[in-house]
Amino acid sequence: MKTKTILASLLALLAMLSCASRPESVRSAEALAKRLIPAQAGRIIFREVPADSADTFTLLSEKGKIVIEANNAGTMAVGLNYYLNNYCNTTVSEYAAHPVEMPKALPEVPEPVSVSAKVPYRFYLNYCTFGYTMPWWGWKEWERFIDWMALNGVNMPLATTGEEAVWQRVWRRFGLSDEQIRAHFTGPAHLAWHRMVNINSFQGPLPQDWIDAQAKLQKKILARERSLSMRPVLHAFSGSVPTAFKEMHPEAAITKVSNWGGFGDPYRCNFLSPMDPLYTEIQKACVEETTALFGTDHIWGLDPFNEVEAPSWDAATLAEYGGAFWKSLEAADPEATWLQMGWFLINDRKHWTPENMEAFLGSVPRGKMIMLDYHDDWVLGWKITESFYGHDYIACALLNFGGNTLFNGNFPTLIPFYEETFRDGGSNLKGVGSTLEGFGTNPYYYEFVLSQAWNYPQTPDEWIDKLADRHIGREDASARALWHDLIMNIAPQYTGSGVSMNGHPKFGERWNWTVKYPDIKGRTPIMDYAWRKMLEVGSDRYEYRYDLVNLGRQALGDLFDVLKDSLEVAWNAKDLALVKKISAQMGEVMEDCDRLVACVPEFNMQDWNEAARSWGRTKEEKDYYERSARTILTIWGNATGLTDYANRQWAGLIRSYYKPRWMMFCNDLISKLETGSGAWTKNFDDRIRYHEIRWTEPTITKIEYNAPGDPVALSKELIEKYGF
Repeated sequence: MKTKTILASLLALLAMLSCASRPESVRSAEALAKRLIPAQAGRIIFREVPADSADTFTLLSEKGKIVIEANNAGTMAVGLNYYLNNYCNTTVSEYAAHPVEMPKALPEVPEPVSVSAKVPYRFYLNYCTFGYTMPWWGWKEWERFIDWMALNGVNMPLATTGEEAVWQRVWRRFGLSDEQIRAHFTGPAHLAWHRMVNINSFQGPLPQDWIDAQAKLQKKILARERSLSMRPVLHAFSGSVPTAFKEMHPEAAITKVSNWGGFGDPYRCNFLSPMDPLYTEIQKACVEETTALFGTDHIWGLDPFNEVEAPSWDAATLAEYGGAFWKSLEAADPEATWLQMGWFLINDRKHWTPENMEAFLGSVPRGKMIMLDYHDDWVLGWKITESFYGHDYIACALLNFGGNTLFNGNFPTLIPFYEETFRDGGSNLKGVGSTLEGFGTNPYYYEFVLSQAWNYPQTPDEWIDKLADRHIGREDASARALWHDLIMNIAPQYTGSGVSMNGHPKFGERWNWTVKYPDIKGRTPIMDYAWRKMLEVGSDRYEYRYDLVNLGRQALGDLFDVLKDSLEVAWNAKDLALVKKISAQMGEVMEDCDRLVACVPEFNMQDWNEAARSWGRTKEEKDYYERSARTILTIWGNATGLTDYANRQWAGLIRSYYKPRWMMFCNDLISKLETGSGAWTKNFDDRIRYHEIRWTEPTITKIEYNAPGDPVALSKELIEKYGF
């Protein structure tokens, strides 16, 4: 017994010594591999090898094992992902629900492959993503997502989870009570816009349990991100102060920002001028408390004028603002770098003239600011700002607004845009990234964007071929042809933000700017070809099942658009029988679409609501969180300005929220034809609004969900039913 005990102790000691002898980067990469591919992780060897300059990995086979040599844990992860994608036909999704499906045997690497980064920075996320996709995430979701970011080379993620704990500490320093502080915050789903100096207090006060739990979660997020060679971007003070602070300091230079999103005065933010001495004090407190709670990598997000007007549009004053913002940050952290979203420069061209842009950006020393060229899939910001007047910048693609479910992606534009940026964008181009507002439906788009940061030995066509292979688990000529068609021909047609079934009922043009229908007439390529062709390809891969649902969801949405147009024709012809028939068909399509999207959790409202409720301890708290979750997807706020901005084809949302609106509309048409009254009566929009507001209240409206079905069998049924 004594001998066995000694032997066990020696083995444990040897294991500890072996672990201690391996660099931390290797241990982090090994842990990532064990999380994702536990059965195969033992056959993958990671080695830390210094790089001459840029991040570099080398992939090779050695004695029956796969070896990945790289200069840090993050680059090792990129090497692993390259191997999984291109040798194993395996996709690791950012969604925790997606399994990682591997071949039985690890393929060898016939010849060593070395790949280096073209740019040092790879940025990811948007303040809005924390509202449209991430507000209810727990560690399970975050852990997979952080792994996904590492695999795709992200080393500069935005990290705003839990920052209300920082601000609670800051405002306590300035004499505010916890009640005043929590009343300043919005509800959970709207915190992103509170952080961007857009709104305060809506659906507040924020529960203390939420503040504490999110801070705890943020510590885990940051520890994991840093272990994978990331430098998280934390949030500096952008000028928003509580009303109670304003009342305590009547002498301070505090103004109201312009109205945003239709919210009234009670929700407008109070903006403290950066030239006021109090601004520097608050910035110092913010940096100190953030560092004490979460540490720092010295990259600070500071975005004072996002979709709100500056107090002055005088160029000289804007230069003073920019200089004062920077000086406050530098005083608080001498090693600071200011990361600034470039959205405001392209979103408000009326006020941000070349003169004003140069004045504001020119007031910050070169090398101290990084600009996010925010929407390079639409407009190259560096071309309208003289390459951001010398500041380092990151070329970002946005694509998704509000987490909309639309099969879009402008590859034919994006590919030459990035080619032009790398060729002509200047030596201050330092990164590639994405500023997506929500995850939407097409994760491969962002994988492609992030791949542009690396010197991969692949053309875009070859990248698409491998995408097709890894979604079905094999090389297949018809699948490759389909994916080329989807990416290069079909997806670019969908330039809107949703299908008409998700919009407020109306003939002709959309009722609100927030739901822009795709500019496609008649039966689309997806309706006539892609969904059916995908079904014919066949696979048992989860990614394939997701693709079937994604294409089917879009096809049924397009069919609804066609029916809506036919309904208008029937209405104008005063054909009561046809109006009734088409109305019934529209309702049936919506029910079938709800059944289809219920097949995978990524399109299921139930998962969203249950995740929200999981943060509450009492029924009242659970209802509060679900109310926040329902509101952001539907009415958005307390006015109609942003209604349906976050529209999406989700199970439960379609049948309980969108369908009743359209059936009210159809019933009004039928009533008008039958009785001569009812259609578009004075109170029609009021009745719709009544339904919308009641729907956001879980104590009033219960949602019935379809049980998850088999997406293959259901796709076959619906393709035959509707003649796709």
